[in-house]
Amino acid sequence: MGKLGLFFLPTWGAGHLVPMVETAKRLLPLQQEEKLFSVTVLLIQPPNPASASTFSSYVHSVASSGLDIHFQDLPPVDPPTDTDGAEDFVSLYIQSHKPHVKAALTQSSVPVAALVLDFFATTIIDVADELGVPSYIFFTSTAAMLALTLHLPTLHDKIPVEFGELEGHVEVPGVPPVPPLSLPTPFMNKKSRNYTWFVYHGKRFLEAKGIIVNTFIELEPGPIEALREGRCAPNHPTPAIYPVGPVIALEDETNNANSERHECIKWLDGQPPASVVFLCFGSMGSFGAPQVREMAIGLERSRHRFLWCLRTRSTGKFWHPVDANLVEVLPEGFLERTREKGLVWPTWVPQKKILAHEAVGGFVTHCGWNSTLESLWFGVPMLGWPLYAEQHLNAFEMERMTGVGVQLKVDRKGGGFVGAEELERGVRCLMGDSEEGKKVRAKAEEMRMAIKNAIGKEGSSYNYLEQLAEDVSKGEEGLQTNINLK
Repeated sequence: MGKLGLFFLPTWGAGHLVPMVETAKRLLPLQQEEKLFSVTVLLIQPPNPASASTFSSYVHSVASSGLDIHFQDLPPVDPPTDTDGAEDFVSLYIQSHKPHVKAALTQSSVPVAALVLDFFATTIIDVADELGVPSYIFFTSTAAMLALTLHLPTLHDKIPVEFGELEGHVEVPGVPPVPPLSLPTPFMNKKSRNYTWFVYHGKRFLEAKGIIVNTFIELEPGPIEALREGRCAPNHPTPAIYPVGPVIALEDETNNANSERHECIKWLDGQPPASVVFLCFGSMGSFGAPQVREMAIGLERSRHRFLWCLRTRSTGKFWHPVDANLVEVLPEGFLERTREKGLVWPTWVPQKKILAHEAVGGFVTHCGWNSTLESLWFGVPMLGWPLYAEQHLNAFEMERMTGVGVQLKVDRKGGGFVGAEELERGVRCLMGDSEEGKKVRAKAEEMRMAIKNAIGKEGSSYNYLEQLAEDVSKGEEGLQTNINLK
């Protein structure tokens, strides 16, 4: 039998594209000899050309690696102009690519075995159905967030008021009662199209043949069990669930693998083991001058060593973080006073290399899921400072459900503000000798070991990935129901 084509459609953000491609890389060695498949990744052109550079080197490295993974640029389309926010924009922008995705599939030189879609791309299920191609959803966030999204249509019918007006907690199968202020940002305004899209996506997930989730059973047993038992969408069969994570790219992050060691790494080389708290807030995380001042005061008062990746806010049509002017935004004399204990870095840093360094003992993070998984990979406990998207739910989960982090008290109604005293408290808790800090550090180390077991041969994630490879190669004929793998 000839090869089968496995097509992936990620969104253009590195946090979505990289986990999908890394999953494809893991799938290829597991395919059955009689039913081999090649991988084609359909690339949507970023609406902001500047953001293309963030993953172009990664795409190039994979394309030239000799693996049977190919990248195909979809033709450009005009971005939507009248949108409510990020989720509305992304969902509409992907929807407008329907004819191009259809053309790519129909013009494939090999039979198409399956189409794996980013979770914002559920409108493309129409194309797969029209062509008789099985569709899978790739969910780049937590199983808890997936459980909430599948349960959202039910919650929408059950709770007529805004979630923020609830006096009690929000009940989600497999998840402890969630405080309303720990819900994702798009859920906080039911009148917005961002929220409407999530209700829509939650319904359409159920039409897929399976949902691939970037998590692992040992980290999220409750939500995964609820998903597999079909409790999140009570009136509809739930697709097969494949927790195959953590899926992260561990290759060299720089464009030049032979480049000199980064200055931040050199600085860490001179610090005692587990003594440094690392602050970094993802590709979109940035702060205005008043918040930067509070952060500086809190760090200085904590008396702990720190490495702070500081980005400030840009203006313009396409908002994005920019390199910080440290003299302008930091309190006068701060850099001189903290020279022995701290380093402030105003631009990009090699986050994974820093988390891997033995001097790093804690991570102040926005709780983006990729950053969270990277932190757990290296056994680094977290101090959660969520900013947007589903990060508030992630921070809640890492503290309440898995015990690998503590949360800062973030003033959500005040734009996510955190005062100096609160940051000082959080850093002391995470890095000091408190019982809570000790428990969190021990739990993070426990999860580091659990990850190695999960992705190793016969581990839970390895087994699910193997099952996914088998189900994809079978196509329509042998699709699993919710499998019970250990």
